[in-house]
Amino acid sequence: MSILVTGGAGYIGAHVVRLLRQRSEEIVVVDDLVTGDARRLDGLAVTQLDLSDNSSVEPVAQLMRDHAVTAVIHFAGRKQVAESVSRPAWYFQQNIGSLANIILAMELAGVKELVFSSSAAVYGTTEGARISEEAVTSPVNPYGESKLVGEHLIEAASRANGLRAASLRYFNVAGAGWPDLGDNAVLNLVPMVFEKLDEGHSPVIFGDDYATADGTCVRDYIHVLDLAEAHLATLDSLRGAEAGHTVYNVGTGLGTSVRDMVNKIIAVSGSSAVPEVRARRPGDPAWVVASPERIEKELGWTAQRGIDDIIASAWSARNLTVS
Repeated sequence: MSILVTGGAGYIGAHVVRLLRQRSEEIVVVDDLVTGDARRLDGLAVTQLDLSDNSSVEPVAQLMRDHAVTAVIHFAGRKQVAESVSRPAWYFQQNIGSLANIILAMELAGVKELVFSSSAAVYGTTEGARISEEAVTSPVNPYGESKLVGEHLIEAASRANGLRAASLRYFNVAGAGWPDLGDNAVLNLVPMVFEKLDEGHSPVIFGDDYATADGTCVRDYIHVLDLAEAHLATLDSLRGAEAGHTVYNVGTGLGTSVRDMVNKIIAVSGSSAVPEVRARRPGDPAWVVASPERIEKELGWTAQRGIDDIIASAWSARNLTVS
């Protein structure tokens, strides 16, 4: 028996793969390697496929049969908000198409367990100190819409085909479980600040006039290793479960302001840079913090690492990358 991980050569996927290997699970990785890096997988073979292409369904189904796959963890997809705004049709093709093809392959191979990489972007501009899974879902960009439609597809498949599934709505993921698995894509706050410091420029804060303690946005930052452990807890919960689909927030329940986060990153780097404040970005809510009670109550998972752990681990990974 084995587990298929799509997008397993990516930042989050590689952490999950490493944890699975540590507990001696058999793993099959499918990745198009557009943003993934096979070097993260310590020699584990990667089947290179574009899952958004309909021709991938039968090869993936055969891969599942050949390796006696019993569960799928689906990370593969695109996640750049600005790109999704400029290329909405392509984003739906990539994110929803790849998920639909994975489910079709699972149906052909008789695989019934699925963990889906969703996002807090499904909530849109919903804000608050504790956003629960029952909050209104109203995405404000095609990326978030594609994740929400993906959840709806999984819900329908669970009713039609007896799928046992869970969607994990991530909040702000950062840090590194191991220095060689750092976040190399400059898409999130921590690597963006490091890039500015490397260039000798001031990190940028968008807006300091929000109704928060220091005027900057407050976000829920979760260590990527905590997130990876949440995937394993979720996967384990599906084994032997009844058919159905559950959504879980994966966050800490604690908020950190952007200014505090930027200042901590500057401090760990030893820089004397002063953040530059610019005008707000359209659509940025003041507070976005998870209510993680459901996953704690039902699966026994809670985040174990804090902001200092996130920044220290990201700094170690960054030093390895540039050395």
